[in-house]
Formats: sequence, C-alpha cells, structure tokens
Amino acid sequence: MTTTFRALLGATALCAVGSMAAAQDNVTLTIATVNNGDMIRMQQMTAPFTEANPNIQLEWVTLEENILRERVTTDIATSGGQYDVLTIGTYEVPIWAAQDWLTPLDDLPESYNVDDLVPAVRAALSVNDTLYAAPFYAESAMVMYRTDLAEAAGVTIPDNPTWTDITVAAKAMTDKENEVYGICLRGKPGWGENMAFLTAMANSYGARWFDMEWAPQFDSPEWQATLTDYLTLMNEYGPPGASSNGFNENLSLFQQGKCGMWIDATVAASFVTDPEDSTVADSVGFAQFPNKDGVDNHGNWLWAWNLAIPASSQKQEAAKTFVAWATSQEYTNMVAEAEGWRAAPPGTRTSLYENPEYQAEAPFAAMTLESINAADTQKSSVQDIPYTGGQFVAIPEFQGIGTAVGQTFSAALAGQMSAEDALAAAQSSTAREMARAGYPK
Repeated sequence: MTTTFRALLGATALCAVGSMAAAQDNVTLTIATVNNGDMIRMQQMTAPFTEANPNIQLEWVTLEENILRERVTTDIATSGGQYDVLTIGTYEVPIWAAQDWLTPLDDLPESYNVDDLVPAVRAALSVNDTLYAAPFYAESAMVMYRTDLAEAAGVTIPDNPTWTDITVAAKAMTDKENEVYGICLRGKPGWGENMAFLTAMANSYGARWFDMEWAPQFDSPEWQATLTDYLTLMNEYGPPGASSNGFNENLSLFQQGKCGMWIDATVAASFVTDPEDSTVADSVGFAQFPNKDGVDNHGNWLWAWNLAIPASSQKQEAAKTFVAWATSQEYTNMVAEAEGWRAAPPGTRTSLYENPEYQAEAPFAAMTLESINAADTQKSSVQDIPYTGGQFVAIPEFQGIGTAVGQTFSAALAGQMSAEDALAAAQSSTAREMARAGYPK
C-alpha cells in the first residue's frame, strides 16, 4: 500500500466511521476471527484504521473454523464478554439476534451505505428489517477446475454441469502416479465443514434433512445416492487423507496443481487465480455447483462471514467503529489499491459487481454473483421442508446434530464404516437428538 494512499484514507475516508469513537477513552478491542485468507489479510491492513483511531487498539484471536465456532458460541451464550467483535456466519446471526445476544447495527454512519449491500445478503443478516451483523464477504459455491487438464483429458465441463459430467471429468483428469487427483472435496468433519458441502450436494440430489414432521431422512434413496456417490468420487479420484481436508487444505492442494476440480466456496476464486500463490492461476475455469440428472436444483448455498458485536461487550461504540470500517466500501478500495481488484472481498456490495475494473480483473465475478443470486435459502430442497437455510438447517440444534453427522460421514470416508452403516447411524443419532429437543414443536 502506498504511503500517499494510506494517508489519504486515514485523513478522509475513515473520518466518518472514526467519529463514533472519537470521544471514547483508550480501548482495546478483542476480535475473534477465522484463519482464512481474507480475514488474515484484514489483520495485515489495519494500520489506516489505528492511525485514524489512535484511541482504539486491536487484539486478534485467530482460530480454525470449528474451534472459532465452539469458543464464540460458548462465550456469547454465557454472556462471557471475552470478545468485543465476533466473526460469525449467516447461520448464527438470526438465531443469536432472536436471543438478544447481538447488538443491532441500525445506527451505522450514512457513509457506510447500507443500501449498497447485496439484497440477499442483507436480508439474511437482518431480523425484522434490523441489521445485526455486517458482511465482510459473502459466497455461494461453484466448480473450480483446471482448464489445461480438462483439455488434455479431452473432457468439457459445461457452465451448468451435472454430477455425471463431474464424475466423467474426475476420472479423466486423475493421474495418481503424478499426484494429480481428479477432484478435491471437503472431508474434515463439522457442520460448517464437510456437512456444508454434503448438505448442498444432497440438496442437488433432491434430498432433505427432515420431512414436514421433522423426521430425519437419512434412510431415503436420495441420501443413499448422495453419500454413495461422494465416497466413490473421493475414494477413486480424490487425494489421500481426504477425511482431514477442509477448505484451507483443499485450497492448498488446488494451488499446488494437485486437483483437477475443486467444488467449494466461491470466495476461493481470488486465491486460486492469484499468480503469487497459485501455480495454476492462469488455467482455472468456473462452473455452477452441479445437479443430479433430472433434479432441478443446483444446491447453491449462501454464506457470509460477518462481523458482529456481542451484547455483552462493554466497548460497543468502538466496536461499531471498527465493524463499519472493516466492511466498508473504503476498505474494499484499499484492498484493491494494495493487491488488485481480484482480491477485493466478494459478494457483499452491489457496487463491486458494477465496477468495470473489478469485472475486468476478476474472471470469476459473474459466476460468483450468479451463484449467490441462484441460492434459495427459503426452500433449499425440491421436496417440502419445515426449515430454512441453504447448506445448513436454521435451528439452534443443528450445530450439534450437524457436527455429529459430519463425524460419522468423515469416518465413512476414512474407511471405518460403510455408507449404509453411516447413514443408519446418522438417522439414529439425529432422531434421538431431535426427540430430546422436543421436535416437532
């Protein structure tokens, strides 16, 4: 980042968001965040904020995704007050807001331009039209693939592929002797790790988590087909040790040229096309999340990593100042100035996708926005469902239930049980926990 740009940002663009905390005493904000590339980049670019707000110091607690969820959930549920700013997902926001655990963000400065937020993302983070978290970046899911390997293997991946297309391509691109695997998918257990992917895949197969009476559906033919095909893909065309691979592990594999395809969050697109970090940056194509032949559902998910302020924080004005800065249009411009438009946090602001510079530098922009707009979190399955949520079920109990099922399916991927036994175990444990929680309510 240039010194001139940093000075300009500190003197002008940040004044509006900095004014909320100008009169406060010196404070230290403890910020809990996830260890992915975008959030780590933010930590490295906070000098303009602290220069404009010398009374606010930042202390970071950076955690792996599953550990982050566990710690912030425990802290906020017990009003522990350990953190002043939380990095939380789309799943938690409406549930925690309904419990009065989050501070409303209904008084952000006019310069923040709330109306510029992508409508679907803003709606997902609001309760009764009140915003309870500010989106740092948003995503859906899509196929990222090696165009050079596809061409060499003589396969074509269409813009709207089926799982048959994906299977054919995975087989053709696999070259295990040279450590090139046709497909990389999440296997690490967790409701937001392997179950985010597997729930989306199940939706695209016509499956559902629960019927209208809240009875689990893992004994359905749709779930049987989903898990069987997933295990086949990973065992025959995936990398070794896949049951330990989550988003970050697969990102590294793809950047090293070891994956023919990777189906995951759209936010990964900027990293796999970054020539400084990716050995295959100039050979990446994009396609929509696949669907099962005959099922009119691509399983698109909608997710945002967001900054929220727990009601237990004693430093709420300073926290709002930071949240408004970190999720602002000015921050996006700062990232673009420092690292190029391709690195700008995606999925949150309409103005980004209207920016011709971003469109020119980010070959994945159109596919990302199309994927986000195609997500239907109100009805994620072609069957009738009593819940909302794309790659998750929006009920408080889902964290525990989803993680338990994820552990079972990860064990099946590791070869510790068959698909049939894993589905039976998931059916039994989920039915037991739902009954314990009092469903149907």
